Amino acid sequence: MDDSSVWQIALADEAATLAAGRQLASELGGGMVITLYGDLGAGKTTLTRGVLAGLGHVGRVRSPTYTLVEPYHLANLDVFHFDLYRFADPAEWRDAGFSEYFGPHSLCLLEWPDKAEGWLPAADLAVNLALDGAGRLLTVTALTPRGTACLSTLTPPAAA
Repeated sequence: MDDSSVWQIALADEAATLAAGRQLASELGGGMVITLYGDLGAGKTTLTRGVLAGLGHVGRVRSPTYTLVEPYHLANLDVFHFDLYRFADPAEWRDAGFSEYFGPHSLCLLEWPDKAEGWLPAADLAVNLALDGAGRLLTVTALTPRGTACLSTLTPPAAA
């Protein structure tokens, strides 16, 4: 992969994670699918809070752990934040009817996408958050040409 296919930065704290999410949001749009990987507590929902803030959402951002999906209807975009951690079988994706959320005017962010393996649409970006000492290491990998275009303009966010 070339340098425009991967965006990697160290995140010192929650503020840095939010800032990275806001910066990433500047390149996201309708029709995109983002998968989020990382252990429990790695910062997937915090990064999503930053993305939503960067897209103009004002207000609370809830973890979809128990609701499975939290919708955010913004002026020109519908954002759907999924958490599939509680899925016991990938076919639950089909049974839940979640495929209807994906379209040209929606941005879908999926935590624990491996729990619905084989049922999800192709992702444009794969986000991985890993513990790195007291902070986190954020790695965003482009999986499609649109994902590569998104990452090609990003630089590490300014220190908080």
